[in-house]
Amino acid sequence: MLHLDAGRAEESDKVKGTWFASCLLVACLTAGPAAADRDCNVPLADWQPREALQKKLEAEGWSVQSIHSDDGCYKVRAANVQGERLKAKYDPASLERLRHGKDGADDD
Repeated sequence: MLHLDAGRAEESDKVKGTWFASCLLVACLTAGPAAADRDCNVPLADWQPREALQKKLEAEGWSVQSIHSDDGCYKVRAANVQGERLKAKYDPASLERLRHGKDGADDD
């Protein structure tokens, strides 16, 4: 009878180990995308106003269609007189371009 109880204890330990490993795996898989979700990690107090970015882009020859926040960055859609289209993300503190696409290339 003692041998049977020892077998149950081993089985219980296996179940607990499997359950713990499963929980750990789920925690790692769900935490990774959440941590990597933002392209910019700038505190809101350090953001420059949208108008400053619009003025910068207009000085570069772009006609701004929209500026909105996305993934912690400014996301811009603009066009120029040559008909080129711009879709780009900008750091909200430095107003530097992070990635960009021209002529309708998707930058989401």
